[in-house]
Amino acid sequence: MKKIIAMTALIFSSILTYACTDGAKQKQAETQETTQDGSVIVMNKDMFIKDVFDYEKSKEWKYKGDKPAIIDLYADWCGPCRMTAPIMKELAKEYAGKIVIYKVNVDKEKELAALFNATSIPLFVFIPMQGEPQLFRGAADKATYKKAIDEFLLKK
Repeated sequence: MKKIIAMTALIFSSILTYACTDGAKQKQAETQETTQDGSVIVMNKDMFIKDVFDYEKSKEWKYKGDKPAIIDLYADWCGPCRMTAPIMKELAKEYAGKIVIYKVNVDKEKELAALFNATSIPLFVFIPMQGEPQLFRGAADKATYKKAIDEFLLKK
């Protein structure tokens, strides 16, 4: 009986280990895929400094990107943030190659949240190729974001 219990436990732990490892590999593949197919890109401080603006070296705003961008500052626990996430995914696909959409978790990236004074979320930072970024606080519908993209970022 002890051998059966030990064998069952061993099999169960092997399955669990395999599932966790496979899930981590799949998540890593999905993250890499999202950066190439017009999806929302998860951003951290290092990526922000490299791809958007190096606020540690310069106080004067100078966007480094090659396309206009939106940064979605959000938190997992935020209801309005969860409502806007699918809209941002749709817009990333719709405007693939024209703009870049990033998302920043304010609980994990407190320094970036402080940089934009994210006292309430969701907070969207619209970054044109030239000029200062504009902040958009709160959730809105897809049409509102499309209008901001077309008129402010793409100047249509």
